[in-house]
Amino acid sequence: MRVLIVNTSEKTGGAAVASNRLMVALNNNGVKAKMLVRDKVSDDITVVELPNKAMQQWKFLWERFKIFVNLRFRRKHLFEVDTASCGTDITSLPEFKEADVIHLEWINQGMLSLADINKILNSGVPVVWTMHDLWPASSICHYAKGCLNFKSGCHNCRLLPGNGSDNDLSARVWQKKNKVYGKSSIQFVTCSRWLETQAKESALLRNQLVVSIPNPIDTLIFKVKDKQAAREHFSLPKDMRIILFVSQRVTDERKGMSYFVEAIKKMVSENPNLAENTAIAILGGHSDDIVEDLPLKSYSLGYIGNEKEIVNVYNSADMFVLPSVEDNLPNTIMEAMACGVPCVGFNVGGIPEMIDHKKNGYVANYKDAADLAEGMRWVLDGADIKELSRQAVAKVASHYSQRAVALRYIDIYNEAMAKKSYRL
Repeated sequence: MRVLIVNTSEKTGGAAVASNRLMVALNNNGVKAKMLVRDKVSDDITVVELPNKAMQQWKFLWERFKIFVNLRFRRKHLFEVDTASCGTDITSLPEFKEADVIHLEWINQGMLSLADINKILNSGVPVVWTMHDLWPASSICHYAKGCLNFKSGCHNCRLLPGNGSDNDLSARVWQKKNKVYGKSSIQFVTCSRWLETQAKESALLRNQLVVSIPNPIDTLIFKVKDKQAAREHFSLPKDMRIILFVSQRVTDERKGMSYFVEAIKKMVSENPNLAENTAIAILGGHSDDIVEDLPLKSYSLGYIGNEKEIVNVYNSADMFVLPSVEDNLPNTIMEAMACGVPCVGFNVGGIPEMIDHKKNGYVANYKDAADLAEGMRWVLDGADIKELSRQAVAKVASHYSQRAVALRYIDIYNEAMAKKSYRL
């Protein structure tokens, strides 16, 4: 079986990381998988880049400009909106022609247009589409943030000036998607049961199949290592407890840094002695912007792209905290757990599917900084941290291992091919 995984980027973003891991998992389990991307950064021969890089950049810029116009030349929400108005027809590429299954992942920002997706569907090749957010099941947004329009038909979009209108950009894109989806069968996969529930409520996917399969992780790479050696590698204190926060961009409001800062301040106000034995490490872009706001000794690790270095970061920590206010199935929580690090996060999205409350971490009440502080205090002072660590590693091994996830996808591919053959 030959599978072509299509994603905008090879390395940047959670969807790119998940797509790479799935490709490796499939190749390790008898499937010949390749990845087609717009932005290639490695020399991996299993990753293929779209031709004409200059043209790809132009398409990205042109699509952003058209969105900018619809936002009345305001930058706010510029990268929260995607329209799939520009892209590349991949059906003529040799990698497409040799594939038995086309597996779409995150294809926004000029990778594929809705017209390109329509050509893929019309080609007759079975299509599986993994949703890393709500965009395939909504109109132009990636996260609904309480909006329920995707259940009946997008319009009056909160992301557009004046909250849009009955015939705004979201309504027009919705109609285009409805036409594309209405003519073909797509097997949609969500990375969490939370997103699966949302997708099944979408009017766009009413006649489509939707199942949930988590992202895989390589437990031969992400694993427990010597904590003291990991700390020495990053010049982190060996005699203090370390709380870790990780995000590609730590100032991203969706990742909840404001709640993290508030919770840390509450912990310190209630227990000033924390300053003597507890420190914070922050990994991600713009981490320097945050350390001054924290009342504990804090270390900015900046952005790290090397996977082995990231493993060392996780292994340096006693606890990982990710108070996302909206998230699917964060790779960072999975990575931390694989390294035996107990996790704390809000009860939102796919996070409570990953963190088993008071078994491998703590699930705090949604947007409740006080309960987030209580969760951190409990992990550090009230729990058997060695047992939490053991349970975290066991959860990853049973739910997110390469083999477990690959076998579930292979079943999906076989079902999709069988349905296509039956219809032919």
